[in-house]
Amino acid sequence: MNGIRGAQLVSALKSPNQAAQFTSSQWSALIACARAANLAGLLAERVRSAAIPMPADAARHLDAILQLGRRQTQSVLWEVHGLQRALAPLNIPVVLLKGAAYAVSGHPVSRGRLFGDIDILVPREVLGDVEIRLMVAGWMSAKSTPYDQRYYRTWMHELPPMVNVRRGTVLDVHHTILPLTSRHRPDARHIIEAAQALPGLPAIRVPRPEHLLIHSIVHLLHEGELHNGLRDLFDIDGLLRAGALETDFWPRVIDAAHTLDLTAPVFFGLHLVHQVIGSEIPAPALAALQPASGAQRPSRSLTWLYRQAVRPESEAAESLLATAARLAIYVRAHWLRMPPHLLACHLAHKSMMRLKKNEPAAEGRA
Repeated sequence: MNGIRGAQLVSALKSPNQAAQFTSSQWSALIACARAANLAGLLAERVRSAAIPMPADAARHLDAILQLGRRQTQSVLWEVHGLQRALAPLNIPVVLLKGAAYAVSGHPVSRGRLFGDIDILVPREVLGDVEIRLMVAGWMSAKSTPYDQRYYRTWMHELPPMVNVRRGTVLDVHHTILPLTSRHRPDARHIIEAAQALPGLPAIRVPRPEHLLIHSIVHLLHEGELHNGLRDLFDIDGLLRAGALETDFWPRVIDAAHTLDLTAPVFFGLHLVHQVIGSEIPAPALAALQPASGAQRPSRSLTWLYRQAVRPESEAAESLLATAARLAIYVRAHWLRMPPHLLACHLAHKSMMRLKKNEPAAEGRA
């Protein structure tokens, strides 16, 4: 990778002027590293905004990424209008989450951000009605086995993923932001009721800035797969930068974290983004979010694990430390999501399914 690693990518994204003297091979390595971290769009946005000179090949590549981002935003807007038509008759708030919320609201975090699924949050009591309306509109469940259906509907915070039969778009329908079996159980009604309306889309809402931040942190820390971990940290950094422009942002973050009973993950998430990216976090805010345990400093070992695990995919694949860290975080995420007895049963089932799936292939090789 010609010496371009995750740390250098972070540095280039924070200070694009550093790339002004890069050679063609260094630009190629930087773009490859950014792609591996799903940050190529953000890199393109930042170097173009800073008017950084670059080789023609690099310029064409980054311009193509920006074009892809614009097309993706148009696609998301199309889908959101479809959700408006499908769900408006229910007269409920439909709250966009994560990438879709950033894109449709024009949030600064959306600039250069590429994403796949569309996530929405709806009141749990109308989940059945929402699913029926979506099925009529052409969305079908992507999970067909009885176990997967029971797993999502009984224990998780969302329906099984739904796929549009005509366009192949994936939709995740949430009724809260963490699994029902999780050690943290935030009441999503606070997010839904505070969500802000969008012009021209009466049914569609986006979360308040403090809720966007908290959900981004919680998603990162409770997600077992960290292939987008560095991208998620830059999301959090962007949400912090935008929020800091509002005079009452930090009091709202602190109040929302307490209301949702999520002070511990928010405390650690803010510490982590400061450690990895250098985001500015006011000391009084961290003090106000200090966990009930009284720990003034987040776990050094957990911080180290995340710093190893959020490396870009290409770099993580070459590192035994990153591989071990990702495994540890995968286990930790499941430990947070489920009580021990349920976790043991779930992992045993998944292991059996993998063995059965590999049996025909093994016989074929023999």
